[in-house]
Amino acid sequence: MGEKVVAGAFDLSDRQRYRTKLRQCLRGLERLLEEKRFDRPKNLMGLEIELNLAGADGMPRMLNSQVLEKIASRDFQTELAMFNLEVNIAPHRLGGRVFDRLAEELRTSLAYAHRKAGEVDAGIVMIGILPTLERDDLVSSNLSDVDRYVLLNDQIVAARGEDFTLDIDGVEHLTCTSKSIAPEAACTSVQLHLQVTPGRFADVWNAAQAAAAAQIAMGANSPFLFGRELWRESRPPLFQQSTDTRPPELQAQGVRPRTWFGERWISSAYDLFEENLRYYPALLPICDDEDPLAVLDAGGVPRLAELVLHNGTVYRWNRPVYGIADGVPHLRVENRVLPAGPTITDVIANAAFYYGVIRALAEDARPVWTRLPFEAAAANFDAACRYGIEARFTWPRRGRYGGTTEVDAVSLVRDELLPLAEAGLDAWGVEPADRDLYLGVIDERCRRRVNGASWQVATFHRALESGLSREAALAATTRRYAELMRHGEPVHTWPVGVPEAARLG
Repeated sequence: MGEKVVAGAFDLSDRQRYRTKLRQCLRGLERLLEEKRFDRPKNLMGLEIELNLAGADGMPRMLNSQVLEKIASRDFQTELAMFNLEVNIAPHRLGGRVFDRLAEELRTSLAYAHRKAGEVDAGIVMIGILPTLERDDLVSSNLSDVDRYVLLNDQIVAARGEDFTLDIDGVEHLTCTSKSIAPEAACTSVQLHLQVTPGRFADVWNAAQAAAAAQIAMGANSPFLFGRELWRESRPPLFQQSTDTRPPELQAQGVRPRTWFGERWISSAYDLFEENLRYYPALLPICDDEDPLAVLDAGGVPRLAELVLHNGTVYRWNRPVYGIADGVPHLRVENRVLPAGPTITDVIANAAFYYGVIRALAEDARPVWTRLPFEAAAANFDAACRYGIEARFTWPRRGRYGGTTEVDAVSLVRDELLPLAEAGLDAWGVEPADRDLYLGVIDERCRRRVNGASWQVATFHRALESGLSREAALAATTRRYAELMRHGEPVHTWPVGVPEAARLG
């Protein structure tokens, strides 16, 4: 969204000027594409992880400014609420032992951050939704004290014009309201970036959309919110509802939510940026002094600041990103599907699976998106969020007869997607040792039908059966999760249940 957003009021002329600037930016992007000004392929990938702060009791700690002061590293930044942080890993070239290097960097960074957080009685927990969060934790007074978050909240609340309604009907049913976007802060994710050329962008984005359901099924890690057991991956419905600028009347008219899966396969990166302008009013109409077309006329590279800012307020699960590095523009696909955690090994395994699968799908002679209706891909995504590793999907039938068939997530991943991921990682030049280690984690999750969400649910119910109250069982599950997360063995190996020490806290 941009670091230098300054809070202030907007008037009617601001929005009109911003819309004009957005159109200029879009024309600038179109010219950059026409003139083939974008960076050549470098096979660069990047990784961001949103984190929770919790105490030894498993409860959230509203201490991110103090923890960041202790960490004193530009790799760590604030996130939406005071119990959130984000860590950014520098871009790496896909190939060789890249995944082992990433894992080692993350271990070093997170261990350091955890030690520093311990100085103010907090710790780092890498999980999709912290099970111990309560409604009183997710209020506007607990938003990070940063202008861009305050302003974003004010603008979304003003656009909606009434309280936000959370209504998630899963294993149990949660209904409540919120006066702010603070519930969005419960969602902590892993964001995977891939720099791509304009010519490859559409194929990579379409492949990422098709693969999103399998990613969620394998990586689900967010089954609880406000003490209720909901979907196996409850972040997507929570994120959509807590950022929804549409009152019920606009929802009934079919106006698109700002958090969405999309509605069609694309043929160019331009399609997505253009849709964002066509469908979504500005939330932050802050204008830059740059004239992007004049910069292009002079042979320069425009920042397209308004387009970048607006793009950051449309929450696609696979988002297009325009950036400039070393004076050269580039495009990235930002994959925002996955929850954080459970362990660094699990995060890197999810990343290896993703980068391998999309490479293979994007280069397939018969692309999956030519054989799978977009509506089916969207329905697969919802099914994966609801049921996790037990989901069933619609998928193109193999062989010459065409059409689609229904397949369970585990069979699809083991029989079709893991072999594709293996071929994709080979195409990236990833060493077999890295490939086999991390794809082996995905295969074992399939074999045992275990991911973060299923472990959390099983452990919670075991704690309930032992006589703990719901609140105590959630806290004990969170403490045990944090303990095993720090041990670092992948989640499919974790024993179910809460030992006596974790029960007592």
